Amino acid sequence: MLAAAFPNYNITGLAWIAPALILFCADGKSGRESLRIGYVAGLAFWLPTLSWLLEIPVTGFPILGWVALSAFLAIYPAAWVWLMAGQMRNENWSQRFRSSLLGAAAWVALEMIRARFLSGFPWDTIGSSQWQLTPLIQIASVTGVYGVSFLVVWVSLSLLSAVRAMIRNPTTRYVWMSDIILPVLVVIGLFVNGMSRIRHATDANDSIRVTFIQPAVPQTMIWDSSANTNRFNQLLALTESALTNKTDLLLWPEAALPELTDESFTAITNLGQRHGVWMMFNTDDVVEKPNPTRDSRYDVFNAAYLFNPTGQFAASYHKRQLVIFGEYVPLVDALPFIKWFTPITGSYTSGKRINQFQIGKVKAAPLICFEDTFPHHVRDHVDDETDFMVNLTNDGWFGEKASQWQHLASAAFRAVENGVPLLRCCNTGITCWVDERGRLREILRDKNRNEYTAGVVTWEIPVSNDGSRARTFYNQHGDWFGWSCVGVSAIPLFASVRRRKKSLK
Repeated sequence: MLAAAFPNYNITGLAWIAPALILFCADGKSGRESLRIGYVAGLAFWLPTLSWLLEIPVTGFPILGWVALSAFLAIYPAAWVWLMAGQMRNENWSQRFRSSLLGAAAWVALEMIRARFLSGFPWDTIGSSQWQLTPLIQIASVTGVYGVSFLVVWVSLSLLSAVRAMIRNPTTRYVWMSDIILPVLVVIGLFVNGMSRIRHATDANDSIRVTFIQPAVPQTMIWDSSANTNRFNQLLALTESALTNKTDLLLWPEAALPELTDESFTAITNLGQRHGVWMMFNTDDVVEKPNPTRDSRYDVFNAAYLFNPTGQFAASYHKRQLVIFGEYVPLVDALPFIKWFTPITGSYTSGKRINQFQIGKVKAAPLICFEDTFPHHVRDHVDDETDFMVNLTNDGWFGEKASQWQHLASAAFRAVENGVPLLRCCNTGITCWVDERGRLREILRDKNRNEYTAGVVTWEIPVSNDGSRARTFYNQHGDWFGWSCVGVSAIPLFASVRRRKKSLK
């Protein structure tokens, strides 16, 4: 049920029920049994949710990676059930109320840890399943996506308490109301406030014309170096067809440019000069190390470049959040067998510096690939002068599956959290832009409404050049809510851990 709350099913209401049912299954069980039930629940969620990993066009590795990653991530719901099982059986209303709040805080605390441990994997937080409920998710401008996660789990556990109250007292009318009335009123209040915030949003005083190129290059062709020349020529032809009208900024997605050679560099600079357009694109950046060794002389970065309308290099950004087992292999020096879990033969170096791109009068925060799924990371990229964020990504690794929409569902929250639009230029879906309220404004589709297609589009993106954009509370203060949940959970859950350890013996 929880998996069905996410793309591509998008039955968002199931997310408000699933946590309660998971705990209900562990009701009255021992510590070991509740741990097992939570782990099975985690597998039941992550295996179907991450099934798009099986679409990676290599043999053996996708299955191994799919099972290994799902098995690891299932530890988090297992820990939650283990810690919370038995907490919801209190007869006293105040104790039940406290337990439901504690359960929601513990869920958020585990999401906070998952977003950071081993470089982090904040994919499919339970709050991101609500990405289409735009009024509700406005709370993310204060709490981040974790506030929505807290709300969903709190309501779910309150429903569980209400059902148990009815079972215990079947003849008492409205016995359920005391457990559910407060969270329902909070949800209604947030909806009303969110609708007001959307309705009274201040219009931007200017705009910038941005052209998005979606080449839809198959991943097998990206890996085929013999196809580089044809790929680049097709990219140039597609771009020329898009620049018949005046545009301010041209975007190429991650992996669109095969490699930055002398020939491609000349073609790019000529293209920019001929059309007088700013260009942002992705390619590798090879930099000699300050202290090179015989085995390792260079650092290789996954980079975003900005060229100005005269065809000159203007700025670059090195990706900071690398994809584990996709762009680097953790602990490979200490545990060499880990490289068997991935087909990659080399590793990128993580960037160390945040860099915004000045594009005429506007300023853009560049992001690469799944960097836009990290709330705390994206927040660091946005300041008072940022007009919009740009994500260059290649989700073509995974065919035409749910990964692209799950990526978008998470990324939409970054716009709400930071109060600036997010522009997403993708190799093959979902090229689009999301406004500062988290609304999906426009999306690249062909005449058959297919998102996974080669195409070009130019959109007017509103910007404020007068400094009228106010920073959101989340952008200024970060994960204060998430860390509060970690702190709130720590003391009572520490006692629960000790109790559960005894029951396992």
